[in-house]
Amino acid sequence: MFGSTRLTLGGSSSPGGRRKLKAVLAGGLALGIGATISLAAWNDSEYATGTFTAGTFNIEGSTDDSVWAEHDTPGTAAALVFSTGFDNISPGDAVAAPFAVRLTADTTYDATVTVASATPSLPAFAGLTYGIATVPTFADCSETPTSPIWIVPQGTALDSVAGAATFNLTQGPPPAPGAPAYLCFVVTADGALVQGSSVTETWQLLAESV
Repeated sequence: MFGSTRLTLGGSSSPGGRRKLKAVLAGGLALGIGATISLAAWNDSEYATGTFTAGTFNIEGSTDDSVWAEHDTPGTAAALVFSTGFDNISPGDAVAAPFAVRLTADTTYDATVTVASATPSLPAFAGLTYGIATVPTFADCSETPTSPIWIVPQGTALDSVAGAATFNLTQGPPPAPGAPAYLCFVVTADGALVQGSSVTETWQLLAESV
């Protein structure tokens, strides 16, 4: 009670005394404000992370259903093994070659496959046509294949893939490759074939992941 104590000591209630009292009170108030304490806020954090890895996708082929390899450029194309007479063919003859394709063991997707291109060298070669069928087994491929499903119609020109249909491949259970699909390439000669002529045909099988 600063007011009553100050009046007793001074014996007066002069304006000067009141001013001192106010000064003391003001000083007390200033001291109170200056002594205010601020506490820091509590805080905490949570973090989350994720790792993303791309799948793999690849096909491989075999000309004997035994040795498998990748043939992913024209320069590394698999050499099909055609039936007897492919090197001495004449009008009316037909020859056939099997080829197996499958997804590799590390592939993590299924696939659809189509015959994307057919390229003869020489480009203007005449006298041969072809067809491609899927067959139940490697041994079912012949000039007249067993239970064929024609994915490229017979009689197709060497530089065409018109009417090509897709077929499916399924990934295998790791670490095994997928089950193979068996293709049968059938080439037929017609009357436009010129004696002693020769042509090299390159087919592209294009697989897309699904």
